[in-house]
Amino acid sequence: MKQYNPVEIEQKWQKHWEEHQTFSPKMEADARKFYMLTMFPYPSGDLHIGHWYAMSPSDAVARFKKMQGHDVFFPIGFDSFGLPAENAAIKHNIHPKEWTYKNIERMRKQLKTMGAMFAWDHEVITCEPDYYKWSQWLFLKLYEMGLAYKEFAPVDFCTKCNTTLAREQVVGDDRICERCDTPVIKKELNQWKLRITKYAEELLDFNGLDWPERVKSMQTNWIGKSEGVEFSLKIAGPEGLEFRVFTTRPDTVFGVSFCVLAPEHPLIDQITIPEQLEQVRTYQQKSLLKSEIERTSESREKDGVFTGAYAINPMNQQQVPIWIADYVLASYGTGAIMAVPAHDERDFLFAQKYHLRTPVVIISDSDITHIPDSQNLLQAMVQKEKTIMVNSAGFDGLKWPESFEKVANHMESTGIGERKINYRLHDWLISRQRMWGTPIPIIHCDKCGDVPVPYEKLPVILPDDAEFKPTGESPLKYHYGFRHTTCPQCSGPAERETDTMDTFICSSWYQYAYLSPYWKKGESLSRNDTPWNHRLLKQWMPVDQYTGGVEHATMHLLYFRFFTKAMADMGILPFREPAVKLFNQGMILGEDHEKMSKSRGNVVNPDDLVKSYGTDAVRAYLMFLGPWDAGAPWNPQGIEGVARFLKSVWSLCEVRAQTKTSEGHEKAIQIRRTLHQTIKKVTQEYEQFKFNTGVAALMSMRNALKSLADECSGLDIFQEALDTLLLMLVPIAPHLTEELWSLRYPGHGSIQNQAWPVYLEEFVQEEMITLVIQVNGKVRDKLEVPVHLTNKEIEETSLASSKIQSLLDGKSLIKTIVVQNKLINFVVR
Repeated sequence: MKQYNPVEIEQKWQKHWEEHQTFSPKMEADARKFYMLTMFPYPSGDLHIGHWYAMSPSDAVARFKKMQGHDVFFPIGFDSFGLPAENAAIKHNIHPKEWTYKNIERMRKQLKTMGAMFAWDHEVITCEPDYYKWSQWLFLKLYEMGLAYKEFAPVDFCTKCNTTLAREQVVGDDRICERCDTPVIKKELNQWKLRITKYAEELLDFNGLDWPERVKSMQTNWIGKSEGVEFSLKIAGPEGLEFRVFTTRPDTVFGVSFCVLAPEHPLIDQITIPEQLEQVRTYQQKSLLKSEIERTSESREKDGVFTGAYAINPMNQQQVPIWIADYVLASYGTGAIMAVPAHDERDFLFAQKYHLRTPVVIISDSDITHIPDSQNLLQAMVQKEKTIMVNSAGFDGLKWPESFEKVANHMESTGIGERKINYRLHDWLISRQRMWGTPIPIIHCDKCGDVPVPYEKLPVILPDDAEFKPTGESPLKYHYGFRHTTCPQCSGPAERETDTMDTFICSSWYQYAYLSPYWKKGESLSRNDTPWNHRLLKQWMPVDQYTGGVEHATMHLLYFRFFTKAMADMGILPFREPAVKLFNQGMILGEDHEKMSKSRGNVVNPDDLVKSYGTDAVRAYLMFLGPWDAGAPWNPQGIEGVARFLKSVWSLCEVRAQTKTSEGHEKAIQIRRTLHQTIKKVTQEYEQFKFNTGVAALMSMRNALKSLADECSGLDIFQEALDTLLLMLVPIAPHLTEELWSLRYPGHGSIQNQAWPVYLEEFVQEEMITLVIQVNGKVRDKLEVPVHLTNKEIEETSLASSKIQSLLDGKSLIKTIVVQNKLINFVVR
């Protein structure tokens, strides 16, 4: 055999696989389908080791399933809209389209060096008009259903650039614009939203989904369902003003000692007294500079300003002061809260700071004989259950949860409030004041209002001659040809919507686009079309296995589910969840155990590794360095060992020694047992995505075969074991195994099309085991005994030992404990 040259071999087979479409799914109706999907990359310009860490094991899953007899669909594409391309356009004075497609070309070549079985003939690029015309089509359907609407919403805004900023453009704790270092403020703009909150309850139902508990928990907490009572508090005074609050603990309403409004609350200007107006305005301006995360941080001390106004508690008619504080958000709930400082830690700290009352209205049922003095409280009395109402007029003595029901019933029967379910989830704000995104297909007409672009006029195409200004404002606002148009209803002059869609729109339905990329390319659309071939959708969906990072749990993965449910309600999908199974890989870190970044100088370039060690070694090491879901730091010495392992497999296939043993020899039996034990182990580990222990098992098998090669290589069982080792290595090192298979069996087809080996249980079990014999828990002897002896046979065999007989002589046997195939313990005295 020739010398092992991984780079030469890998280029050879990558070209062969592409030319022969080795991995193209058959797409036949009776095929045993397996749709394998991994999150598609953003074309940043270079494939980094993180891409490899996500995609190589995903490819291993796809290959494993193919060898198990599935017709595997493993597509790839590029999530190509977004802010980095627009920033590059400003920096380099080029169109983002040019920057994006250059990056795609480079990354496509890099992806192909990975040797993955991607279905390249199903590639999608989301900035292609024939892709985003369907995103626009879906927007129009959502608009028809009342799920797309426009309203004023707060955004991060740079006053110097005069533009809205995405979250990633707001930098540092000081919240400054990344372009000009100006402090960012909050501003209300009229923007497009999708009514994801309509699906809040259904999104809490994970029935039938094999998804990580961590993701389910993160989505559940993000949606934030809470049941309680919403009621009004009137403003003391003649104006007749009031505001609404929501509480999950109506049994504490008698303990309200102040109320808090968000700094953006519309009532503030009307209720603030003149003496407090300057303080209130100053506080409001400071609040505009803070993010929601900063405002609600548990570690930050809460502060506020008194408006000078009072509200009336409808349960006891007491007047309570109204404050504003930025830890209350206008975008969450009613934008106002009732504060019960004796029973809420945040309210208690606020009350202590500003010397507000802390009346006690619930106590633990174990404290019924002693009601604490509210003036002497050192901390809030926070307890969710086993509480009793006190100091609450006619409700004293009621226990939880009866107290909730009684007070809620009273508030409903008297018209004070009503039961309500609240969600922390907000509707999805999709407007982006940028150019490099899917244009929103709406036309604004002074006479007709907002008018949808007719379906047959899609796509609304982004202009190729847009001018990107250093201010960062969207070029669409100043592009006359794009902005000015005619109204589809009255044919009068009108203007296009210049906002584009959030890029998460593109990735919310891309799993369906892969089936029939750019469906109806160049054709006119109608409202009764669908973005895919129905036969293929019925055959392949939903996704069988999805892989990607857990950091997407409350954004992409939530939108991913929402879009499928909405499309089911459009009548174009026969199911309501996009992916049956989800697996979250961990993160690969730098050698310094920190997240890889150029600024830290700890980034690992996979191209350099491929040149030095070959693709298979990089793939194998990424799967060997630790559990895939845990991640691990990069260790440059580790890949050396994996590279040596692959070389030794090559060398093992070169051995042509004369046979010195027979097929019935004990070493042949040993090989057969090792073979079937490894098949079982590796199969189980691959099925659970435990590639690190799967590779370790293959290394152990290699060692066993290597130690027996000189004596046993001529045996049929040795060659069978060697073939099987190669078959089990295919998902990990596809190029090496393909080359060795072609050398061993020229003209017999690709190893990629061979069946996955099956173990026989009769050969898995060891024929003899080492039985440990204990007396009173201490090891006294060891015996080699046949496997699967009965407990009685184990006891009889052990008692026959001369060592054990001497130890038991003259003692009473109290108890005998047998652990099958492991040990026996005699308890004596």
